[in-house]
Amino acid sequence: MSFKIENHQKSNRVRVIKFQESDLDRLIFPFKKHTILSLEYKPFSRFNLAKSLDEVFENKLSQTLIKILNDRDTGTVIVEPEIGNKKFDKDFLVKLSTGLAYLVGNPNFDSMTEKYYARFFVKHQDSSDSYLRKAYTNLDLHTDGTYVKEKTDWLIMTKMEEQNVSGGESVILHLDDWEHLDELSNDAVGQQNFTWGSPKSKNVDYKVEHPVFSKDKNGKPTISYIDQFPQPKNMEQGLFLQKLSDALEESKNKVVFPLPVGSTIFSNNYFWLHGRKAFNEHTGLSRELLRIRGTFFN
Repeated sequence: MSFKIENHQKSNRVRVIKFQESDLDRLIFPFKKHTILSLEYKPFSRFNLAKSLDEVFENKLSQTLIKILNDRDTGTVIVEPEIGNKKFDKDFLVKLSTGLAYLVGNPNFDSMTEKYYARFFVKHQDSSDSYLRKAYTNLDLHTDGTYVKEKTDWLIMTKMEEQNVSGGESVILHLDDWEHLDELSNDAVGQQNFTWGSPKSKNVDYKVEHPVFSKDKNGKPTISYIDQFPQPKNMEQGLFLQKLSDALEESKNKVVFPLPVGSTIFSNNYFWLHGRKAFNEHTGLSRELLRIRGTFFN
């Protein structure tokens, strides 16, 4: 097994997997077999791509990812490929992220881009209807898939490129490290059904209902929450959401770190929340991200 696994500097719950350039070189030929268009149009090609990735690492990468992501004590992997060389371009990163995703499960259809993945920019000027692209505002802690009918077991975020960037650090929080977990997960309001909608840019024309807090198969709390999308039905729900938001953002146990360009955050979506610090203002600011979210194989 040639990839390296370490604990993250900021959290013993987070694992870091490092790919050496020599191993990435072995992926160039099998990755060339698949264009981005063929990956988008032919779902079976994504499995072939993932198999090529696994074979480079003696079929141990898939086992490692599945074990970490499903372990409540860990649940997040940072994948750091050694990609200083220009031969590893953005198409290569799309393929690498695709391979990682299909080693553990099936991605959801992303309505925002009408593909199995989404690529989007954060820039100095923005006219969008979502915090996702607001460079100078914190993207508060949240989980993904709150407003869709599909399950969202896991989430991939890959930093494709950035220019003139200062600030904008990644922020994550493990549910079991949150100081207010017992208080708020046991609050009866948090177990009520909330209505969840989404802005026009998400291209989802329906609403869903589900609670903020549920239980996993072992009886431990899970969370499905983002601040922009719940539509409180009454004062009780509105005040609960404000209390929840404040308690998450005030947590002393958030893990804050810069994500290197080319690197991927791969997280369990039920007990890890994620967000982003605000950027420092710069007229030339630009960051491109790739997102894939989906379900584990049965």
